[in-house]
Amino acid sequence: MSAEPATPPGSEPGSTGPRKTRSAKRSKAELLDVATAEFARIGYFGARVDEIAAKSSTTKRMIYYYFGDKDGLFTAVLERAYADIRAAEKALDLSGLPPREALARLIDHTLRWHAAHPELARLVASENALDAMHLRQSPRQAGTNLPILQTLADILARGRADGSFVRDVAAVDLHLQMSAIALFRVTNRPTIEATFGVRMDTEESLNTAIDDLTEMVCAWLSTPDPTK
Repeated sequence: MSAEPATPPGSEPGSTGPRKTRSAKRSKAELLDVATAEFARIGYFGARVDEIAAKSSTTKRMIYYYFGDKDGLFTAVLERAYADIRAAEKALDLSGLPPREALARLIDHTLRWHAAHPELARLVASENALDAMHLRQSPRQAGTNLPILQTLADILARGRADGSFVRDVAAVDLHLQMSAIALFRVTNRPTIEATFGVRMDTEESLNTAIDDLTEMVCAWLSTPDPTK
């Protein structure tokens, strides 16, 4: 890879600081939008920096300036995708709801978010094929994803306190169970339809999945652990 330019390619020496900052933010956001679509469409190995640059209003040199290289770009795409879903979860403001209602709303949101943003599941699938090499090196990931575990821990603690839930379940385990269903419905949609003739891209299918998962999780949490 060529060395990074000292200043952004195409910047105007006479432009003001705030104007350059806004322009840089727009350029980076556009590059991330295009890169997200490309990485989600054909994966990390299939995506090409040249093609991403060609589909944006900027240049390949700008990609190198802002993100360093293809790995840096893919890391930024992953970080933004996780930040977006975590921000949407935070906006739900579940702390004031009864535990069972809060959990039901979170399950509903989780499955609907992934259905509406299938790029996240596809990006995660690509990153798993790479043994999470980008996320392992990202200093932002732990802080970005911690809030959802805190939210679930609060719901579970309040549920145990008021008797809604009796099973002692770790927040991370519950999060993984919910995410597994949401991600599966995106990444396995074509093969499920081809194999079983079942379409998971309909509103009816989504509503059924949300109702079933909510019922199963709440029943599980409301049942004592027979091994204890």
